[in-house]
Amino acid sequence: MKSENVMIVPVELARIAISENSQTQVIWLKEKNGTRSFPILIGIFEAWAIERHVKGKSFLRPLTHDLLAGVLTGLKAKLKHIVINDIKDGTFYARLVIEHNGEIVNIDSRPSDAIALATQVKSPIFVEEKVLQSVAAPEGMQASPGFNPDIQKETWAFDEPEDFEDTDDEEEEEDDDEDDEEEE
Repeated sequence: MKSENVMIVPVELARIAISENSQTQVIWLKEKNGTRSFPILIGIFEAWAIERHVKGKSFLRPLTHDLLAGVLTGLKAKLKHIVINDIKDGTFYARLVIEHNGEIVNIDSRPSDAIALATQVKSPIFVEEKVLQSVAAPEGMQASPGFNPDIQKETWAFDEPEDFEDTDDEEEEEDDDEDDEEEE
């Protein structure tokens, strides 16, 4: 698929690694019609938002990504897709491609926020070919500062539904999360 004469490649969220002992979490994006994949480091709140959207769960009160989805709906706008469009000094850049009143609007975004919003509203995720080429090579796996392949020990593959079955422990953690949110 082409966008602005730039080759963009469809990808999907393949994995997420959440470690409560670290401030950075890891998501993996995988080429839909190929074998290339790469990690992006994100914050814990974005990781939780992405995980909850993938599992079809919601918070008691709207969080930032819920707010953005609500604003789009209220304005009768649609998130057509997101694009991871650059990487500089180990930092990924993204943009939201929004359709509003027949016009296309591009808005800069952190990849984690863009992916969280795309996951919530079920919009496609793309990566520019130049970015994919630079990070999907074996040496590209280290593209994000602080990337630690050992964190994979706490990884779920999104294409295996049994990985999203609730356990009693998860329900207790959710109850704790809800209590924390009510205190705010």
